[in-house]
Amino acid sequence: MNAPYYAAIMAGGGGTRLWPLSRSDCPKQVLELFGGVSLFQMSVGRLGPLFPPEKIIVLCPPGLESLLKGQAPQLPRDNYFLEPEPRGNAAAIGLAALRLRKRDPESVMACLTADHVIQDVNRFQALLLSAYEAACDGNLVTLGIDPVSSDPSYGYIERGSPAGLFAGLESFYVSAFTEKPGPELAEAYVNSGKYAWNSGMFVWSVGTVLGEMERQMPGLYSGLMEIDAALDTDDEQSVIERVWSGLETTSIDYGIMEGAERIVMFAAQDIGWDDVGDWSRLQRLSGPDQDGNVIQAESTFLSDAHGVFVLYEPKNREEKLLVVHGVENLILVDTGDVLLLCSRDQAGEVKEIVEKLKRSGLDRYL
Repeated sequence: MNAPYYAAIMAGGGGTRLWPLSRSDCPKQVLELFGGVSLFQMSVGRLGPLFPPEKIIVLCPPGLESLLKGQAPQLPRDNYFLEPEPRGNAAAIGLAALRLRKRDPESVMACLTADHVIQDVNRFQALLLSAYEAACDGNLVTLGIDPVSSDPSYGYIERGSPAGLFAGLESFYVSAFTEKPGPELAEAYVNSGKYAWNSGMFVWSVGTVLGEMERQMPGLYSGLMEIDAALDTDDEQSVIERVWSGLETTSIDYGIMEGAERIVMFAAQDIGWDDVGDWSRLQRLSGPDQDGNVIQAESTFLSDAHGVFVLYEPKNREEKLLVVHGVENLILVDTGDVLLLCSRDQAGEVKEIVEKLKRSGLDRYL
């Protein structure tokens, strides 16, 4: 590798679809949902030896910095790039690109997720190597997931003509990139057989992504350039705090990818990927029994129950017997201060419930 290759783990999400277990001070990415290891720790762990610790950076808000550092003490402390407040990942990625450009103008960054499951690490690393080669050619690179349903909550990537082999793996140009298209359009996309899900993982050189921001998001780019002039000076922190609140709030998917002209996609359908997006997906990943039930509670009695997910994790760990009888496709999550009951088919709506609670002044439960 000639150009320095960095992994940028985007760890600032709130994970509200897994509320009430995921909270503002302990979001999804730091929860130990699988075998006593957090999703963030899994994200860091699958990068070695491709990325040594000094080449792994973390994008997060100040409130999560100490928690994340405690979970990954092997990462250099100055590799945590802080965003003063959430402004969407476009601004966070832009700021990270500026900081990496200061280190080396030729840097290539893989923007990766902190809260997804990837089971085939070797295949994932092979994809990242191929994506690096494609990014060095000036492409915006994305990893596409073979859709298993017409879920409208995902972005959809239309596969175009072949773009050639990079590090031995086939790639395709992207004809269209559509974020969250709606139920009918999502179904049409899946039925066509030409679309992949957007995994939310991207690879590009810092020069390429900043160039796209200048072309497509001039307001954001202008603010970033003001910050850039202050980096490594005594005014750095005050300028970032002043400029940041005025930056456009949007995702990289809407701000850059939908309007980009040179996108290359690698098919990542065989890496065992899942975004653990809501309780129903966690239920599927947690190994349901023969009746489709997943029980994560010390004392639970099931009677004529099917497709039920139960999690009991109170903060004070008092003993409680949970009895579940005569129900199907139910999500039950008890954290002591909150009890969530919902249909498994409506698990994706928990995020909207959180927004309603916030508007109702019930922030103490969030």
